[in-house]
Amino acid sequence: MRQETTVVIVGAGPAGLATSACLNLDNIPNLVLEREDCFASLWKKRAYDRLKLHLAKQFCELPHMPFPPTAPTFVPKHGFIQYLDDYVSNFNINPLYHRNVSCASFDDNNGGHWVVVATNTVLGTTEEYVAKFLVVATGENSEGYVPQIPGLDSFTGEVIHSSRYDNGTRFAKRDVLVVGVEIPAWKLHLICATGVHILNEWMVKLGMELLKYLPLDLVDNIVLTLSKIKYGNNLSDYGIQRPGKGPFFLKRATGFPSIKKVNGDHVLFANGMTKSYDTVVFATGYKSTVRKWLKDDGGLFNEDGMPKQRSPNHWKGENGIYCAGFASSGLFGISNDAKSYIARHKCDFRPQ
Repeated sequence: MRQETTVVIVGAGPAGLATSACLNLDNIPNLVLEREDCFASLWKKRAYDRLKLHLAKQFCELPHMPFPPTAPTFVPKHGFIQYLDDYVSNFNINPLYHRNVSCASFDDNNGGHWVVVATNTVLGTTEEYVAKFLVVATGENSEGYVPQIPGLDSFTGEVIHSSRYDNGTRFAKRDVLVVGVEIPAWKLHLICATGVHILNEWMVKLGMELLKYLPLDLVDNIVLTLSKIKYGNNLSDYGIQRPGKGPFFLKRATGFPSIKKVNGDHVLFANGMTKSYDTVVFATGYKSTVRKWLKDDGGLFNEDGMPKQRSPNHWKGENGIYCAGFASSGLFGISNDAKSYIARHKCDFRPQ
């Protein structure tokens, strides 16, 4: 099967939905290809029950549709999913599900166009989509990241990524090691080798507002000063070390903690301590899978499948390729991509 359109969007997460909505409002033909059986699968299938948006709702809304006035400041998972359901319905977005994109390449012939090859995983057939423009909206969170740790395959307990965690009921009587910074209600040990910043809701909201007008380094200094005034300059008595970099810098360039070695149910840490665990949960985030299927990137992506340029210059490459949801700023970045770039430059998608 071969189908032609103006814009092909790969990924039906919030970034893909926002892009399609902006194009639909301007009557620009587009197709959204999604490998799962639903849109926003990360939220619907791989988010834990108690999850809430960690930024205030005004920083997480998608273009052209604010959250309802009755929505709480920090919207819970079920509320955000309902918002997305309403968004898709309101803007008449119709993703094609069960389409696993295996290849996207640029063809110079006949004026140049993108050829996207996808497998229909329900029918087992290969489909081809041809478009003048390609929007990569698979995002930074396409696949759970588990760091390579010597001996991890010898662990006798359960090893899971946090995307498979919904609630802590089944872990209630286990010793659980969480590698990362999520802290569900279990008996656990938390490993965060890079330290952690302690900020309250007001500080985060202030920082988000200031980032609209001030450089990131200056915002980090302001927020860290406020944190030290409120919580103290030295938190080592509580076993907490502040990272060497500021909170908003780390949000854009996050490193992952590591364990030195695993041997059976024993975990050896870098400080020489050894302890046994029943379960290891990797709350180590996600990674881009762009490099698995994108053959011609128009100079847009690096070897890790992330934009070569930092926001706000990250969104457009050569030969009509764009990206949405790669600003390393979560939903705030997704919203900015769609509002400030895709929507503002949607005239690029009009036939010449």
